[in-house]
Amino acid sequence: MSTDTSKVAASNGTNPATPAGKPTKAGAAANWADERLNLSGFSKFLSRKIFPDHWSFMLGEIALWSFVVLLVTGVFLTLWFKPSMAEITYQGSYAPLRGIDMSEAMASTLEISFDVRGGLLLRQVHHWAAMIFIAGMMVHMMRVFFTGAHRKPREINWVIGATLLLLGTLEGFTGYSLPDDLLSGTGIRAADGFIMAIPIVGTYISFFLFGGEFPGDDIIPRLFTIHVLLIPALLLALIGAHLILLIYHKHTHWPGPGRSEKNVVGYPMVPNYISKMTGFFFITFGVTALLGAFFSLNPVWKFGPYDPTKVTAGSQPDWYMGWPDGALRIMPGWESHFWGSTWSWNIFFPVIVLPMVAWMVVLLLPFIEAWITGDKREHHLLQRPRNAPTRTATFVALMTFYAGFWAAGGNDIIAIKFDLSINQITYFLRAFVFLGPIAAFIITRRWCIALQRHDNEKLLHGYETGTVIRTPEGAYHEKHLPLPEDEAFAMTVRDRGRTGDEPELKKNGKLSLRAKLRAFYYDHDVDKPTAEELSEAHHHAEHEAHALAAHEGHQVDGHDFDDHRHSAIEEPLSR
Repeated sequence: MSTDTSKVAASNGTNPATPAGKPTKAGAAANWADERLNLSGFSKFLSRKIFPDHWSFMLGEIALWSFVVLLVTGVFLTLWFKPSMAEITYQGSYAPLRGIDMSEAMASTLEISFDVRGGLLLRQVHHWAAMIFIAGMMVHMMRVFFTGAHRKPREINWVIGATLLLLGTLEGFTGYSLPDDLLSGTGIRAADGFIMAIPIVGTYISFFLFGGEFPGDDIIPRLFTIHVLLIPALLLALIGAHLILLIYHKHTHWPGPGRSEKNVVGYPMVPNYISKMTGFFFITFGVTALLGAFFSLNPVWKFGPYDPTKVTAGSQPDWYMGWPDGALRIMPGWESHFWGSTWSWNIFFPVIVLPMVAWMVVLLLPFIEAWITGDKREHHLLQRPRNAPTRTATFVALMTFYAGFWAAGGNDIIAIKFDLSINQITYFLRAFVFLGPIAAFIITRRWCIALQRHDNEKLLHGYETGTVIRTPEGAYHEKHLPLPEDEAFAMTVRDRGRTGDEPELKKNGKLSLRAKLRAFYYDHDVDKPTAEELSEAHHHAEHEAHALAAHEGHQVDGHDFDDHRHSAIEEPLSR
C-alpha cells in the first residue's frame, strides 16, 4: 500500500506545515514590534524566570504595590488640586470655613474632600499609601539585612534601597505640605527654621527656596513640582533599576536540599509567581482602600488654613518624620556665637547632621561588613539572623536608636496621656538613645549565640518528643527523635569559623583596627557540629533507641523497674 506524501509536511522545510492565513491587525502590529524589539525573547526569558517561594519575600512587594497605588491616586488628585498661594475667600460646601480667607491650594483641597465624587476617599487612600510605602521599604530593608541579602553582589541594590527610603521620606513631606492648612504650614515653618540653622549659608538657602521672606508666594508651587515631577521620576528610575538588578543577580533563597549558591529553587514567573503578585497587589490595594474609607487621616477642615501667627496644639508630623522631631526635642539648647553670628547646634545637629549621618551609615553597612570580614564571595543563600549574631545585634541597636528618637517625637503626648513629667521623659530619653542601643546589642548578640547552641543540641540529639521513659536501672530519659531532613540540612548550611581574608598585622606585630573589629565580629560565635560529632551523636541515638525500644508503646506505674522487675502495663502510651 503506497502512501501519498505530497500532503505531508517535510520536517526541514522552509514553509509552514499549516498554510498561513492573513494576519490580524493586532497580530501584524505585534509581529512588527517583535521583529524590532525582540519582545517574544524577552517575554520568554521573563516568564521562565524562577522565583523562590517564601512569605518574607513578599515584604518588598508591599512597598512596590503601595507605590503603584500612590501613582494612580496621585494622578487623580492632580486633576483638581491647584498649587497656588493666591488668596481667595472660601465659598465652598464646608459651612464652618465659608467666608474665611485662604490660599487656592487649601480651597482646592477642601473641594476635593467635599465636592469631588470620591475625592476624600482617594485623598485618604493616597495618604495611607504613602505611609505604607515608607513602612514597606523599611521592613523590606530589615529583612534584607537580617538575612544577609545585602552582601556581594547586591551592595548596589542596597544603596538603591537606602536612597529610595530617603526620597520616599522627602516625597511624603512635600506631599502633606501641599494643602497649606495649619498643620502642614506649621511643618513648613519648622522646615524653614531648620534650613536657617545651617551655619553661614542657611538664610541664603531659605530665601532661595521661599523666594524671599517666609512664607512668600512660591513655596507651594515649588513643592508641587518637586512632589509630582522631580522625586517621582527619581523613584521610578531607581525602582526600575532595583528590579533589573534583582532579575540580573537572581533572587536569594533559603538553604535546603537541592539549593546552593549557584541555583534558584522555586516557581516560574508565569503562571505561578505572576498570579501571586497580582493577588498581592489587590490585597495591598484593598487594605489601603479600607484604611482610607474607615480611618480618617489629615482632616484639613478641622485645622483650617495656615496662619503664621498660630500653631496647631499637639501638632505631630507623619510617623516617618517623627524621629528627627524627637531628636530636636531632647537635644540640649546648645548655641555658639562666632564673629557676630549665632550657630544653633541644638537645631543643626538633630535635624540636619543626624539624619544625613544615619542615612550614610545605613548606606555603607554592606561595605563596612565586607571590609571587617574580608568576605569577597558571592552569596545567594540567605542566613538565619542567629547565625550572624554581631550583624543582627548591630541592626537591632540601630533600630533601638531610631525608636528612642521616635518616642521622643511624642514626648508631650506621652506626658499628657500618662500624667508624667515631660522633663523626666526628656531626661530619660536623652540617656536611652545612648544606653539603649548598647543594651540592645548585648542582649541580641547573646540571644543569637544561645539560639546557635540550641540548634547544635537539636542537630546532635534531635528534638524533644515529651515522652519520658524509665530504664531498668531507674534512670529517666526523654525520648528524642531526629530532625526532619530538610530542617537539619538548612541548619547545617552555614560557614564554620571565620570566613574571608585575614587582615594584616601592623609592622610592630600588633593587631590593626580591622583585625580587632574582625575578632569582635566573630567573638563567641558557635560553630556548627563537625561531621564526626554528628556521626557520633547519630550512633548514640541509635543505641539509645534500641535500648528503649522494648518499652515503646507501654505505660509503667513508676515501680515496674524497681529491683530490675520487668513487668509493664500493657496499655498504649498516650501522646
